[in-house]
Amino acid sequence: MADSSSTAAVGAAGSNSAAAAEAAGTVAHDGAPGATGPKCGSESVKGQIFDVGPRYTNLSYIGEGAYGMVCSALDNLTNQRVAIKKISPFEHQTYCQRTLREIKILLRFHHENIIGINDILRARHIDNMRDVYIVQTLMETDLYKLLKSQRLSNDHVCYFLYQILRGLKYIHSANVLHRDLKPSNLLINTTCDLKICDFGLARIADPEHDHTGFLTEYVATRWYRAPEIMLNSKGYSKSIDIWSVGCILAEMLSNKPIFPGKHYLDQLNHILGVLGSPCQEDLNCIINMKARNYLQSLPEKPKIPWEKLFVKADSKGIIIRLVDNLEALAHPYLEQYYDPTDEPVAEEPFTFSMELDDLPKEKLKELIFEETARFQDNYQGS
Repeated sequence: MADSSSTAAVGAAGSNSAAAAEAAGTVAHDGAPGATGPKCGSESVKGQIFDVGPRYTNLSYIGEGAYGMVCSALDNLTNQRVAIKKISPFEHQTYCQRTLREIKILLRFHHENIIGINDILRARHIDNMRDVYIVQTLMETDLYKLLKSQRLSNDHVCYFLYQILRGLKYIHSANVLHRDLKPSNLLINTTCDLKICDFGLARIADPEHDHTGFLTEYVATRWYRAPEIMLNSKGYSKSIDIWSVGCILAEMLSNKPIFPGKHYLDQLNHILGVLGSPCQEDLNCIINMKARNYLQSLPEKPKIPWEKLFVKADSKGIIIRLVDNLEALAHPYLEQYYDPTDEPVAEEPFTFSMELDDLPKEKLKELIFEETARFQDNYQGS
């Protein structure tokens, strides 16, 4: 099941959030402006202390994930409720990696369909930094919960798909792979605005990079995982995110996952059962010889036509061959939303390294501290 903490927060960091951060000066938490001590204004939620006052009060529990709890809170500066994610990653290298990646990316991304950061709170001194609080716009639900509660209309499927692809166009233009697209990472509000969240597994798209250790950290839901990732194929590209979008589209249409594998081999069998046996060219791309031999040992399987899988699909051709998400945006099915003048791309591709596998958690903690300090300097200096 998805990380429920992702349901809580989205919102592009823009001028309003910048002004709010500047006014409050809330990054440096112990001894922050307006505070009389490190615990001034703290509140307890389900046994967890949220030391986020005096600006953020009246906390209410939303959910929690692997390394943090999420609450809603009243922002006393804007008089609006926000989501605050408390992250306590510093005992585990993997959690530090994901926290640093997400903060780095979200502070640089500015897009309507991508989660943003409005504020960050943490201790003023690194020796006292045990937790990091990320403040984001509060959203009502996510696509996972929505699909559990109702069947989507064709209009909803169309609008959600367009927003996913619009956000992904921006992400890929920055030379970033999300790598964990799934319904629970697509946050939705009451007006059906959708934002992509959870960039903890994101990487720079670099075909030359050695990804042999990739699967050791790849714990994302296997149902949306591209075959080339599962099979440790030679290199992978932005197509891994497009695969995930295709799985999400299929789920929106049928109200159930298209490849609900119970384990690794079962997942492969589900994929082959729909797409048919791989061709020799595809097999040649598989580095893992055990995986290649396993696939070659299976009886030939035919591809199931999309029309049989989705008998209720829209006649315009809702089943899009997602070879390239930029082409998909211009598909006739999305024509009522398609506007190439309102589909922004990143100003420049990311150039910093997110390959943090070999760094110890102590160094990662320093980098998190520095990144959040930059956030404070940028917004207070703007």
